[in-house]
Amino acid sequence: MDDEVRITHLAQGPPVFVVSGGPGASGELLARTVLAQFPNAHVPLIIEARVLTEDRVRQIVAKASSIAGAIILHSMVNRDQRRLLIAEAARSGVFAFDVAGPLLEHMSRELKMEPVGQPGLYRKLHSSYFERIEAIEWTVAHDDGQRIEELGKAEIILIGVSRAGKTPLSMYLSILGWKVANIPFVPQVPMPDELFTMDMRHVIGLMIEPAQLLIHRKVRQQRTGIPKGAYVDHQEVIDELRAANHFFYRHGIRVVDTTNKSIESSAEEIAVMVARGMGGRS
Repeated sequence: MDDEVRITHLAQGPPVFVVSGGPGASGELLARTVLAQFPNAHVPLIIEARVLTEDRVRQIVAKASSIAGAIILHSMVNRDQRRLLIAEAARSGVFAFDVAGPLLEHMSRELKMEPVGQPGLYRKLHSSYFERIEAIEWTVAHDDGQRIEELGKAEIILIGVSRAGKTPLSMYLSILGWKVANIPFVPQVPMPDELFTMDMRHVIGLMIEPAQLLIHRKVRQQRTGIPKGAYVDHQEVIDELRAANHFFYRHGIRVVDTTNKSIESSAEEIAVMVARGMGGRS
């Protein structure tokens, strides 16, 4: 009820158009950083990325001018398009805040050289970094069977019983640049249909010795207060692992045993196995 009351009292603000010749990440981050200082206001952000033509500039300004109070926040590095946007916004009475222009002009004077004016250049020069960040974000969003409808976009899919190491291995592999999804194996719970449409060379089953799995589960049980029962019962754990192993065998899923292995060692084994299976990473 408190949340509902708080939402109904949010002040509605005019939209902010974030305009960029590249992905628009820097402008969006600035806008969200500023708007965070106004927690009782709702201000829509409209991201207009990869604006590369004069026609597109004019269309965006026209759209903004049709909404009372709309603001344009732009980080255009192409001088001609930036100046056109500023001129069109002024003509249409739209407030436009230039994020990149003043600094570009100042640095150009100080360095006595012209900027190349190429959108997205920083991202291109540091592509491996941004690809790694994208892989980490993707993997976090697809942990523990989440967003299963997007499974086809995964580069590696890990399947295993609870505490076999799915999440830490997924996170480590994502740091290496892999987009990883993981799915819990629970006996009597059907696997998602999406899994069976996948190329099984991307899929790895995780196994672990029962004694070590019991240790991991007992630690978790003590920390989280999970009721004792099948989760930490020795025979149930053995049966669960046996069912998982049978599932892997039946569907031709290759297996990595994580018993007494570091995350780094297991991750390397998984990465090599998937890359070799696909004839080298694409």
